[in-house]
Amino acid sequence: QVQLAESGGGLVQPGGSLRLSCTASGTIFAIDTMGWYRQAPGTQRELVAVITGGGGTNYADPVKGRFTISTNNAWNTVYLQMNSLKPEDTAVYYCNVKRTIVDYWGQGIQVTVSS
Repeated sequence: QVQLAESGGGLVQPGGSLRLSCTASGTIFAIDTMGWYRQAPGTQRELVAVITGGGGTNYADPVKGRFTISTNNAWNTVYLQMNSLKPEDTAVYYCNVKRTIVDYWGQGIQVTVSS
């Protein structure tokens, strides 16, 4: 089992920045990818960004050039640096870890972009 603990959300004005963190604990060997998804009210959960153990990254088109995903050297913490935030980035953000064929999810953290 993998447990995920997220932090860093909150309220920010348009154009501002936030940094999300997610630390994995438990059985963390053989993690394939770490990433972030988000879900706004009335919408489906969608991929924001993902990073592989080899450092490869993939971003959703709406966040390219504004968000950066990274991990620590221990490969147990994933970060999402969010810059130039827009109101449409408002959502609950979920940390995701894929280990073998199993998906693990964090509890979700609210990000609100509003003036």
